[in-house]
Amino acid sequence: MKLVWQVLAVVLVGAIGGQGTTAVRDDPWLSPLLGGLTVVLCVLVYRWVVGRTERRQVTELAPRGASAALLRGAVVGTVMFAGVIALIALHGDYRINGFGSLSGAIALVGFMAGAAVTEELMFRGLLFRLAERGLGTYLALALSGVAFGAAHLLNKDATLVGALAIAIEAGGMLAAGYAATRSLWLPIGLHFAWNFAESGIFGTEVSGNGDTHGLLDASMSGATLVTGGEFGPEASVYAVLFGAVLMAFFLRLAHRRGRIVPRRRAGRTVALAALAR
Repeated sequence: MKLVWQVLAVVLVGAIGGQGTTAVRDDPWLSPLLGGLTVVLCVLVYRWVVGRTERRQVTELAPRGASAALLRGAVVGTVMFAGVIALIALHGDYRINGFGSLSGAIALVGFMAGAAVTEELMFRGLLFRLAERGLGTYLALALSGVAFGAAHLLNKDATLVGALAIAIEAGGMLAAGYAATRSLWLPIGLHFAWNFAESGIFGTEVSGNGDTHGLLDASMSGATLVTGGEFGPEASVYAVLFGAVLMAFFLRLAHRRGRIVPRRRAGRTVALAALAR
């Protein structure tokens, strides 16, 4: 029941906020406002429901060090996607046609912030964190990654290849980032910056969600393996490679810090449960 309450609370607030920001995603005034409100409410609700049901300090969203972690994540996310675009451009498959829309880029800030926070709280803060207790870090990472990729099959221009790419480069990478830091702030910053760079700066499609209007008016054409096709650059082989490398780095860091959780054996779990009685 603890898990049910946590999921219901976070999903409810995230869904309401998501519907609101989606409805005004092209408005440069309302979108940042509603996106910011969604972020604040989601964080407060998560802290409240998790703290109340688990009776502990919600250290994964501790205010101390949040700004620095968000900034580190934002830098990594921006550099990663810039690297993906640079490699696609080397093939001649990404072309800048001119300047895009400043107001469109500003509007995307709120939409992307709301999406990054709600998805990180649900998939890393709840699914990965809770699954890790019994399955261990590696199996929980695989499970949450597959679930995250599958969720993107509902998008407008979704493809199976795109969902598999998302499972690795985002689902696995972001969960590994959480495992290494035991904080949700770095994955949130990375998630937001990656998505905003993809749409708000370079003007490409995000996860098969349709066209966006960013700072640059750009177009892509060429082999789907390179460009990602209709799904967008996240389905590019370069995005998968970048995500896989960073995932391996985070897991190595988590191992060095002693933060890899081993899988609990059934016998040990039963014994611990008996002792708890």
